[in-house]
Amino acid sequence: MPRIHFHQQLEQLKDKLLAMAALSQQAVEYAVDAYLERDKRLCTFVRDNETAINLAQRDVDEMAYDLLAKEQPMAIDLRFILSVIKINGDLERIGDQSMSIALRAEEILRVPKAALPVDIAAMGTHASDMIRRAVQALIEADALLAESVREMDDDIDHMNRAAHVDLIQVMQQSPDTSLQALNAVITARNLERIADHATNIAEDVIFWVRGADVRHQLAMAE
Repeated sequence: MPRIHFHQQLEQLKDKLLAMAALSQQAVEYAVDAYLERDKRLCTFVRDNETAINLAQRDVDEMAYDLLAKEQPMAIDLRFILSVIKINGDLERIGDQSMSIALRAEEILRVPKAALPVDIAAMGTHASDMIRRAVQALIEADALLAESVREMDDDIDHMNRAAHVDLIQVMQQSPDTSLQALNAVITARNLERIADHATNIAEDVIFWVRGADVRHQLAMAE
């Protein structure tokens, strides 16, 4: 009977984490829309959502640490709780990066719109897809799906590097659009960091399911 209760608590912990993931996913999508549409209302929504994310993070952490202390789980259950704690941190940092994008959106509201050599919409879609896949891998305990998220990271890294080079050139050649270009550089970097956090989540899913630490393996292979 105690073990049944424990596994019910694990399911509750997972549900809390998934609710947190939904908030973080929403933050990314609204932040990108706020930037692209220059929508102050959406910026305010992202700011309010950040508060909800921070509260959710504390709630998940408290429950996870409580289960570790009281239940002393072993094997796959221990790996699950440890993974939840790490994933929770990455979801909170996704919220932070989204907040940064919203701040960039607020800053460009006061300057004319400029045509810039960066596709923030495509980067935002790619980062959101990575989060969505990583969370789906968590729901289904699917290590193969999690592996596919890791493979997607190279694409957004390439987009970010290309955007950085092109936007620096814009700042040098067109000083009148330097503020817009600088904000685009920061936003692209934020989206690349969001993708990194999605990759971290995928790697934690792999650790939970397989008991294998795959961090740094891609870097070592390169």
